[in-house]
Amino acid sequence: MRLDKWLWCARFYKTRSLAADEIGRGRVMVNGQLAKAARDLRVGDTVALRQGSVPRTVVVRGLSNMRGPAPMAQQLYEETPESLAERERLAQARRLAPEPAAALRDGRPTKRDRRNIDQLRGGWGDRWSASVDAPSTGKP
Repeated sequence: MRLDKWLWCARFYKTRSLAADEIGRGRVMVNGQLAKAARDLRVGDTVALRQGSVPRTVVVRGLSNMRGPAPMAQQLYEETPESLAERERLAQARRLAPEPAAALRDGRPTKRDRRNIDQLRGGWGDRWSASVDAPSTGKP
């Protein structure tokens, strides 16, 4: 069975073309070697792949020519204990050190926020260099 078709049937990628793209980019290895999309896959082969930023290593347990429901797809492979431990470690690291951009909730200040900030800074006098009391330097 073709590697790209198996990855699609096992529900690692949403479409077969996405699976072929990932294989073409060198993100999928079979038995420790870079693979092509048309490579024949057999039961017992070890497939190392990346789903987004998550690396996975699975052992092929079955072959299927059609994409079925998720419970059936999960019977086509078995994830290695090392892969499960690595995924758990990465998930823990993401929980402990979240993305800094995720803390930005509000975005830009609204007009009301801007007025409150200006009021705290002392009003309009601090924003403008010109003053009402200063004489003009222009000729009449």
